Amino acid sequence: MDSGSPHEISRPDRRGAFLLLFFCLLAVGAGNTMLTSAVLPPLTRELGLPDWTAGAIFSLSAAIWVVSAPYWGAKSNVWGRRQVAAIGMIGFAASMFFFALISALALIGWISNWILVFILLLTARSLFGVFGSATNPAAQAYVADRTSREERMDEISTLTSGFTLGQMAGPAAAAVLISGGAMLSPAVGLLAPVVVITVIASVVAWLVFTKLPEHRSPRLDAGLARSGAKGLWRQKTIFPFLLYAVGLSLITGVLSQTFPYAIMDRMNVAGAASAQYTGPAMTMGAMATLISQLVLIPRLKLPARSLMVYGAIMLAMASLFMVWAQDFALFAFAQILFGLGQGFARPGFSVGVSLAATQDQQGDVAGLITAANGMGFVVSPLFGLGMYQYVSSEAPFIFCAVLVVLMAIYAYFTATGGDGDDGKAAASDVVSRTKTPE
Repeated sequence: MDSGSPHEISRPDRRGAFLLLFFCLLAVGAGNTMLTSAVLPPLTRELGLPDWTAGAIFSLSAAIWVVSAPYWGAKSNVWGRRQVAAIGMIGFAASMFFFALISALALIGWISNWILVFILLLTARSLFGVFGSATNPAAQAYVADRTSREERMDEISTLTSGFTLGQMAGPAAAAVLISGGAMLSPAVGLLAPVVVITVIASVVAWLVFTKLPEHRSPRLDAGLARSGAKGLWRQKTIFPFLLYAVGLSLITGVLSQTFPYAIMDRMNVAGAASAQYTGPAMTMGAMATLISQLVLIPRLKLPARSLMVYGAIMLAMASLFMVWAQDFALFAFAQILFGLGQGFARPGFSVGVSLAATQDQQGDVAGLITAANGMGFVVSPLFGLGMYQYVSSEAPFIFCAVLVVLMAIYAYFTATGGDGDDGKAAASDVVSRTKTPE
C-alpha cells in the first residue's frame, strides 16, 4: 500500500518538508541561470571561447536531462521521493564543483587549449543532465502524494515558484558575488557564484537525505505500473500540457540566454560589469514571479488553462519590449513582464498535468513534465544565440513573441484536462486508457 496519502504526515511536518523541497528547486534554478546569464557569457569571452560554445554546453546537458528525467520520475516510485531528490542535489553539486575547478584551471593558464577547455566544461555540465534531473520530478511527485486535488494548485504553485524564483534571482545574486569576488581578482569574481552554489547544493542534499520525512514504501508493483504508464505522454489529457511546457522552455531559454548579450551590446558594457545591469533587472523579474505565485495565484483561484493563457500573453509583451529596449528602464520592465508570465504559466501546466493524471502516475507524469521543461533548452542556446549573432539582435525576441501567442491560442483550445470537473473526467479517462498495457 502506498503510504503517500495527503494525510500521511502532520501539516507542520508537511509544511517543513515542502519548504525544504522549495529550497532544493530554488538552488537548482538559481545555479542554472547564474551560469547561463551571469557567469558563462563573460567567462567564455575571458577564455577566448567562441560564443556558440556557451550554448553548446547547455544544449548537451538539456538533451541528457530530457532523457533522464522520466527515468528518475519512475525511480521515485520505486526508491522513494527522498532518495531520488537527494541524488539530484548531489549530482547538481558535483556538476557545479567540477565546472568551477575546470574554469579556474583555465583562467590561471594551466589548461590553455580552448577545445580541451570546452570539452571538459561540457563534461562537467553533463553531470547535471544525468543526475541533477532527478530532483524536480521527485519533488513534484512528493507534493502530489501529500495533497488533495483542491490543495494541489496552491502547493505545486508554491513549489514551482522555488525553481522559477531561482531562475530569476540567480543572476542578481551572481552580480553581488561577482562584484565581491572581483575585489580579490577577476577570476575569483567570475567563479564566486559557482563555488557558493556548490556549497549550498551540498548542504541541501544532506538535509534532504537526512531530514525529509519519507513514509512511502517502495512499490512492489512498479514494473506493472510502468507498463501501464507506457505511452502516457500521448494521452489527449496529458499531451497539451507537455507540448506547452516544451514551448515555454524554448521561450525561457531564448529570452534568458540572449538577455545578457543584449545588455552588453545595447548598453555598451562588457564582461563582469554587465552583471551590474542584468542582476538588478532580473531581481525585479524575480519579485514579479514571487508576487504572482505566492500572492496572485492563491487569491485569483484561476484554473490551469487560464494561468497558461494569461502567462503566455505576458511573455509575449515581455518579448516585444525586448525588441525595443535600449536602456535599463525598458530592460527592467521587460524582465518584470517576463517574471509575471513565468509565474503564471509554469504552475499552470505543472498543476494541469498533475490533475489530469491518476495518483499512481504522479511520479511518471512529474518525470515527463520535467523532461518537457528541458526540451526547449536543447536547441535554445544555439538557436537563440545563433539568431542573435547571425540574423539580428531583435530576431530572437520577435520569434518568441510570435511563438508565445500561438501557445496562448493552443492552450485555450486544448489544455482542459486540469480544470475543475474536466480534470476529474480527464483523470478517469487516463485510468480507463492505462488499465490495459500498450
